[in-house]
Amino acid sequence: MELNIIEICLLGALTFCFLVQLYFSLFVHLKLALVKIDQVSERARNPLSVIICARNEAENLKKYLPSILHQDYSDFEVIVVNDRSWDGTADILEDFEKKYENLKVVTVADGDKFIAGKKFAVTMGIKAAQYDWLVFTDADCEPASSNWLMGMQQPENENTEIVLGYSPYFKKFGLLNSLIRFETFFTAVNYLSYALKQMPYMGVGRNMAYKKALFFKNKGFAAHMHIPSGDDDLFVNANANRNNTEIRINRETHVWSEPKASFITYLRQKKRHYGAGKMYKPKHRFILSVQVIFQFLFYGLLIAASCIPTTRYIALGVLALSILIRSFVYPRLLKRLNYGELSWWFPILDILLFVFLVFNAILSIFVKKVQWK
Repeated sequence: MELNIIEICLLGALTFCFLVQLYFSLFVHLKLALVKIDQVSERARNPLSVIICARNEAENLKKYLPSILHQDYSDFEVIVVNDRSWDGTADILEDFEKKYENLKVVTVADGDKFIAGKKFAVTMGIKAAQYDWLVFTDADCEPASSNWLMGMQQPENENTEIVLGYSPYFKKFGLLNSLIRFETFFTAVNYLSYALKQMPYMGVGRNMAYKKALFFKNKGFAAHMHIPSGDDDLFVNANANRNNTEIRINRETHVWSEPKASFITYLRQKKRHYGAGKMYKPKHRFILSVQVIFQFLFYGLLIAASCIPTTRYIALGVLALSILIRSFVYPRLLKRLNYGELSWWFPILDILLFVFLVFNAILSIFVKKVQWK
């Protein structure tokens, strides 16, 4: 069988895209699959402040706030910022304040002098915190154990200013839930793996921690206050470096969260995240763009090569090899990050996630308006 120059170029491009894909799988993500997971500390070293921003989260606060307040940690406070809620959140928090001495409520009221948005609420919570080490989560989140704060406390290494945790979503019925959890998994694999490679570029506000001094030293969110999202990832992107950031992936330190229940609300959430991503440092935007672009090219070239009789079986062979190698890496990571039941669906979800990301990127071009809640 002889191939013409076009077919040779097509297969060459497909192979190159496969090798790029292989790099991310074996030289970036595999590191997270093999790294030793540290045990949670058995003692609390320093006091800390937990900060939660809540906007119309009455039901979630009733359901999840006790698991925060009952953490097995000797000295901590929980600050809940009630950000202009009208659903009874204030009443719920008032009841909790009567029961828990370590709960502090900060209220953001409507008014021209207030800046709407989560970043303002987070800033108010940080200003109210009495301790330097700040741990962040959301009102719809539940720690996996009572040792969550033990794991997310200030590390022994005083040079560490940021700790990145992991926050999976609760399992629900349906394809959308599987897609949401799989997308969350890949996002976590990426930012945790790059943090291990001493190139941290983001974190998630559902489970992360940093020093209050770091926040004020770098003027908080001033550089991106005009962006509705980014109170977590943009702050990490601007302030994390190879020497001041650690990760925590012990299962006791995971924080479970409620996933979006509809495709529309999920799209809105991803739209906010996509907008924040445009503000990342150039080197981080380049890395993330390369991953998406070469995955897009891989599937595009694969389809093209599969349509040509002389290259069809070679292309299918490359696909099979890609799935085989990736199936060696990612099912391990799925189990490590609490999504083990998705391992069997990995190849299908991988393709569906790619289709969704392309769709979301196109949609983001035409839909500009975003907001927190």
